[in-house]
Amino acid sequence: MEIPREYNAAADLIGRNLAAGRGAKTAYIDDSGSCTYAQLAERVDRAASALRGLGIKREQRIAIAMLDSVDWVALFLGAIKAGIVPVALNTLLTPADYEYQLKDSRARALFVSSPLLKQFDGIQKKCPNLRYVVPDSQLKELLATASPEAEAAPTTRDDMCFWLYSSGSTGAPKGTVHLHSHLILTANLYAVPVLGIRESDVVFSAAKLFFAYGLGNALTFPLAVGATTILMAERPTPDAVFKRLVEQKPTIFYGVPTLFAALLVNAAFPKKEQLSLRVCTSAGEALPAEIGKRWQERTGTELLDGIGSTEMLHIFLSNRPGDVRPGTTGKPVPGYELRLVDDQGNLVSKPGELGELQISGPTSAIMYWNQREKTKNTFQGPWTRSGDKYSLDKDGYYAYGGRSDDMLKVSGIYVSPAEVEAALVSHQAVLEAAVVGAEDEQKLVKPKAFVVLKPGQSPSDSLKSALQQHVKDKLAPYKYPRWIEFLGELPKTATGKIQRFKLR
Repeated sequence: MEIPREYNAAADLIGRNLAAGRGAKTAYIDDSGSCTYAQLAERVDRAASALRGLGIKREQRIAIAMLDSVDWVALFLGAIKAGIVPVALNTLLTPADYEYQLKDSRARALFVSSPLLKQFDGIQKKCPNLRYVVPDSQLKELLATASPEAEAAPTTRDDMCFWLYSSGSTGAPKGTVHLHSHLILTANLYAVPVLGIRESDVVFSAAKLFFAYGLGNALTFPLAVGATTILMAERPTPDAVFKRLVEQKPTIFYGVPTLFAALLVNAAFPKKEQLSLRVCTSAGEALPAEIGKRWQERTGTELLDGIGSTEMLHIFLSNRPGDVRPGTTGKPVPGYELRLVDDQGNLVSKPGELGELQISGPTSAIMYWNQREKTKNTFQGPWTRSGDKYSLDKDGYYAYGGRSDDMLKVSGIYVSPAEVEAALVSHQAVLEAAVVGAEDEQKLVKPKAFVVLKPGQSPSDSLKSALQQHVKDKLAPYKYPRWIEFLGELPKTATGKIQRFKLR
């Protein structure tokens, strides 16, 4: 599709709904109530006016560390409309993670939900570019007093629009830079033709807005067609998800395999007749075939497994309604070209042979901010390296075969084994540690640690628990090792490098 040279993503996503006469239609339902498209348009303009009133200029960054709400959407789109670049921050991180990302992005203002404020204690003193820390209560005041009308900045389709942070194999996050054209392209290439999203849909994403996956699910896609979106601030526990599925009656539900597994084993799983589901999608980690099969049996709705990435913004390879091949990630989304490459850089052509998946498509990020070498390694001409190993069968379906590096996908979020190992080794009882991925009873990958203790220390269940808590205290809690095995020594190469493949 052709996007005009002069283009502002927020002006398009809001303006198309007003032009279509949807001003009185409900756009969002969050924990505080509902909001029509006309009210959302005004709130977006107020956010743009408020940011300009704070003295934040075009192309400067603001950081958003907020729980999902209409204000998150208004702030994100208001910044874009004003030509300011919003940086969406993961709400599950540690103070050290936030300090790094705020310094790296040079954000001028940070907007933060009150329950998360303690993670940002004293942050302004550590971040010289950060002029404002705005809690959500203060944001409401800013929006209430700001002008309800704001001109869109004269941006182009190729202007920097927003950032998302992506984890790396060293654990250092990378500011992934996307353009104004990218949002609507994901909707027009994937959401409309593959999901079949339409104006009458009510959508609910368990994946949060700060994820590339959740951002498309709950912001770009519904706004592209005028659908209604349910937002939820709390964690997606089975009880919280079931409540929305039964009471709000979404027709499209987006989740990750770990969540679908947890829902299926929960005794409170709703009856089929209590649900209104039409389409369900899974991404973030490979979907075991058994979970997809059980979901369809329980709900009557196919579970469409797909893969996207922060770098490509959303799903570029997916199963289709009526064409689900269990155990595969489906076929390329139209508009994206895929190839498999071996370790020598040669194209893999034999069915069933593993190669690294590389993607060419119009939504690829332009760079990692201030990380030139990593940018060159990932973005190679028109091709973006995924870091995922895949095979292609004779019928054209792609099947996941693991990572090219040591990264793990846990509940849809990347975890660096090196980072978990460093946290374990910081415990006084630990001499060495190695972390690999292991499958749980649902065939989902979680971190498993192999630990060598210091002389005089003895293995015990209580020490395992203490080490798990130690990691939770040091890192974001989802990174902790679900299993710990004590060894006398770790397998190593002649040069002393840990042989993780032997531990696997």
